[in-house]
Amino acid sequence: MVLLLTSNAQAQNLFVAGGYDNTIYKFTPGGVQSTFASGLSGGGLAFNSAGNLFETDTGSGNIYEFTPGGTRSTFASGLNGPGGLAFNSAGDLFESDSGSGNIYEFTPGGAQSTFASGFNNPGGLAFDSAGDLFAADSGNGNIYEFTPGGAQSTFTSGLDFPVGLAFNSAGDLFETDFDSGNIYEFTPGGTRSTFSSGWLYPQAVAFDNAGNLYLFEGSYLNTAIIEFTPGGGQSTFASGFSIPTTDGLAFQGVTLPVPEPSAVGVLMVGVAALLLRRRPHRVW
Repeated sequence: MVLLLTSNAQAQNLFVAGGYDNTIYKFTPGGVQSTFASGLSGGGLAFNSAGNLFETDTGSGNIYEFTPGGTRSTFASGLNGPGGLAFNSAGDLFESDSGSGNIYEFTPGGAQSTFASGFNNPGGLAFDSAGDLFAADSGNGNIYEFTPGGAQSTFTSGLDFPVGLAFNSAGDLFETDFDSGNIYEFTPGGTRSTFSSGWLYPQAVAFDNAGNLYLFEGSYLNTAIIEFTPGGGQSTFASGFSIPTTDGLAFQGVTLPVPEPSAVGVLMVGVAALLLRRRPHRVW
């Protein structure tokens, strides 16, 4: 077996914000469900590089931080409809604030600044491997792209209430179109195709390290998490939640999309793995 240093082959736990359930659920790769936290008014989820989970609590206007063991603290407060979350490679947290129409940036220490403003119900956020931030502007039907320096451009327009965003390892952007019931796929150049259609109210999307896409969709008392394999297979991973949320899916250990390794890279890693087998001590 070849060891991939990017950890793309590792199985991961999935965390789900249950909306009106006021609960964050944890699922093992095999689908075993447990309650991670409760007493919330759920929104978006995102992990930082230290493995702490961040949650936008829509009702309270707070962002909560949870340690891997489930201990909760308040990371930020006084927000107006906090929703989507995403971390950049420097560990700064970005949050889409639907009430104010702003995207806020928080340093790891919690210092807040306004990264962008003037949105009409901003939703999902996602970073590509180059460090550019993509933001779904639900009310205007656009997806905007921001360079690390803050320069803004329109990546695509004419969508029907875009909400969830996620990148695969090839750099393609996947978007859930709430009103049309479609999942669209965009190449890095912006070419759009329909990945899947016929959904009730598609919302959050997330990729695991194996390249499987997970969709959180449905309406009150009729929701499900759907899994799509890279080969096109589709199955129901879990169901029975009260309501899905826009950014309410997060995999433990996935932050930024990592391009698939080249053949040369795989060969070098394979050689390194063989050499490491000669060493008696443990190597990560």
